[in-house]
Amino acid sequence: MKKLFSIFLITVFLSVSAQDKPAFWNEIQEFKTLNVKTPPPKNAILLLGSSSFTMWKDVDRYFPEHILINRGFGGSSLYDLNFYSDELLAPYAPRQIIIYCGENDFAGNENLKPKEVFNRYKNFYSEIRKYYPNIPVAYVSIKLSPSRKNLWPKFIATNAMIKKFMDRKPNAEYIDITKAMNGPNGKVREDLFLEDMLHMKAEGYQIWQKEMAPYLRKP
Repeated sequence: MKKLFSIFLITVFLSVSAQDKPAFWNEIQEFKTLNVKTPPPKNAILLLGSSSFTMWKDVDRYFPEHILINRGFGGSSLYDLNFYSDELLAPYAPRQIIIYCGENDFAGNENLKPKEVFNRYKNFYSEIRKYYPNIPVAYVSIKLSPSRKNLWPKFIATNAMIKKFMDRKPNAEYIDITKAMNGPNGKVREDLFLEDMLHMKAEGYQIWQKEMAPYLRKP
């Protein structure tokens, strides 16, 4: 009976512990494990952000002249990048950091104002500068995903604030991918997206490659 009771307590403890884990805890632990198994190269370009980077599995093929470390984790927001800033920044010694994040902040809470998400970005930028005061940092603009059309005004307003902020900072750049994802009629090309109208097909990433390439720093 005592043994059964002990097993019950252990089961309850493990269940509660699993529930107490913060969002994306498992993904961050996977990064840590990966860093041990395959130590990240120094002087690489570090990609941080949400699923648009996570799902870019063959990103190395798009930028063969660069060494990249992809640490995007799907569904993440700028809130999450701030929460895990130490884990996302400390293990690496990159020559440049590229960020795509912000879309999920609004998707997770449609009541958020652009200024609030912008402040989350500013905070994460400050965290980067604590570790890497002088390396180039670039922000890829929030894409106008057709499935989130109701949030486009907030995306556009946030993009504008981040662009203004980055334009004023040294070694900081804003990469606009929104215009390039429009068709001749000026509307977003839905054919660039998968059926969910949120994530992109290879054609979408080809556009991103073209827009991002001029900003990627070589050793």
